[in-house]
Amino acid sequence: MSKKLVSDLIVNYLERRDVEYVFGLCGHTVIGMLDALSRSKKIQFISSRHEAIASTAADGYARITHKASVVMCHLGPGLTNVLTGVANAAFDSIPMVVIAGDVPSYYFGRHPHQEVNMHGDATQYRIMEPVVKRAWRVDDVEALPYILDKAFRLAETGRPGPVLIDVPMDMFSREMEEELWVRTYKDNHYTMNPALDPNAAKAIAEKLVKAERPILHAGGGILLAQASDELAALAEHLDIPVSRTLMGHGCLSDRHPLMVGQTGFWGMEVTHSLTANADVVLGLGTRFAEADCSSWYQGVTFDPDKTEFLQIDIDPSEIGRNYPVEIGAVGDLKLGLTQILEEVIKICPEGKKHPELHERIAASKAEFKQQNEAISNDSRFPMTPQRILKDVKEALPEDALIFTDVGWNKNGVAQQFDITVPGTIHHTSGLANMGFGASAVLGGKLAAPDKVCLTLTGDGGFGVNPSCLATAVEKGINCVWVVMNNSAFGTIAGLEKANYQTNFGTVFYTPQGESYSPSWAEVAKAYGVESICVKSAEEFRPALEKAIAAQKPFLVEAPMENIVVPTPGCWNINDIYTPNELVREGKLIRKENGQYVAPSHSKSHKAK
Repeated sequence: MSKKLVSDLIVNYLERRDVEYVFGLCGHTVIGMLDALSRSKKIQFISSRHEAIASTAADGYARITHKASVVMCHLGPGLTNVLTGVANAAFDSIPMVVIAGDVPSYYFGRHPHQEVNMHGDATQYRIMEPVVKRAWRVDDVEALPYILDKAFRLAETGRPGPVLIDVPMDMFSREMEEELWVRTYKDNHYTMNPALDPNAAKAIAEKLVKAERPILHAGGGILLAQASDELAALAEHLDIPVSRTLMGHGCLSDRHPLMVGQTGFWGMEVTHSLTANADVVLGLGTRFAEADCSSWYQGVTFDPDKTEFLQIDIDPSEIGRNYPVEIGAVGDLKLGLTQILEEVIKICPEGKKHPELHERIAASKAEFKQQNEAISNDSRFPMTPQRILKDVKEALPEDALIFTDVGWNKNGVAQQFDITVPGTIHHTSGLANMGFGASAVLGGKLAAPDKVCLTLTGDGGFGVNPSCLATAVEKGINCVWVVMNNSAFGTIAGLEKANYQTNFGTVFYTPQGESYSPSWAEVAKAYGVESICVKSAEEFRPALEKAIAAQKPFLVEAPMENIVVPTPGCWNINDIYTPNELVREGKLIRKENGQYVAPSHSKSHKAK
């Protein structure tokens, strides 16, 4: 029997899984793996200057490929640094396999260099346990083939997410019989997801056909299942309006006549007028999380007194979590929506038509755009965020991939930026961490080298990890960064100003009280990235068009006015900071004139 180094056998395994890239950062515990990767003809190591860049770029890659990305990191600070990107992937259901080096197995508990053992020996991998689907520590190299097969399958099936394989560094350098990896040549890498119980599909179909005011409420699960066509087919047959969450952005074209828009804090009033008064809401791949449900205030986004909730999710733990369900079903949404439509056609073969609903949706969209027209065309400088978004929309091809950060570049985009091609917009939702977009776009471009890949980020978010620029230069990753610079953590500055009439700790100043921001265009040039800092609103679009055409890493900095994103929904934090007599501990405690009333001050945020 021939023997090979374990590191070489792992690389061979990854090659056979068609892994193209390993994202990571060096450390003494993983140089055995780096040596093996250096000899690979199929895998490129995407080195970064910070582990969070690596895990976030891997997240961006997996969002486009729908396959588990691979991250490699060192122990100790490597694990703590990689954690944010892994957690974001977990919360947004993105598949990822993290391979982490550890101290030599024979030194566990003796304080070898960089070991973390405050609460137990050989437990360093537990740093990652709260945010991974499973964490394995390799105690025997013979277990590795089994662990790797299980790790990829678990990351990619059910509700996708990251997993961790913790490998003591001496294991990489051991020899192992190739024969022990035979099972990995036989294991089929694809797992079929379950369809719906036929009885559930029939019951849901009956509810939708009988409903007078139904809503299809789409979450990120639609995009994960690549079920946009199936969603459109069901909506169009019964003429049912579709609302969406932040993560559901792009599940249908925002210009589809039945797409009524986003719900929640940054949702639209017309959307809430339909969702809060629906007699049936079918939740599709959504957790009904706080941001999408206006802190669950009854009667604002949804109203369980008026509505029967039906819910389909691949994760059984999400069924009925936040709203009681009349029918809860576990299954793949692409398969499930097809099943439901088949049952609907049996009951209602001709479908339904509601032209007055189309007119109402179209009119509300037109009114909203008209309300924003003046500020979107405003030539003031610093620029309005609405002007930046308008120019970006006009400059980008429809199939460009956009990665947002947090602030206007996410919340305003989700509310006001029409996405017409499913899967082309990518937000950080569950963790909502600054720095996501600037690094995720690296992975997005690697996954789709023929597409324009751009990130919209604030100066606060970009400042978290600007060394992502170095990775782009070193690896020739030709993406575009648009830095919307308002010299502030703008969203939090707006909240603080609205509730406390101060911007302490949220706006950037020098000790002399002058507004301050690094010149990110100059920083980019120092990294070797071509850049432009625009000096007027009229300069922005030509600069962006130049960046898109350049076919190399390019940064465009746009000084921006700090205008708060309109928030037609409610957010409980406002009622914590500015108590409202109708609300106690997250609940509306009384009605006015028999109707649930949103906290009175929540509507006032629109103008602030």
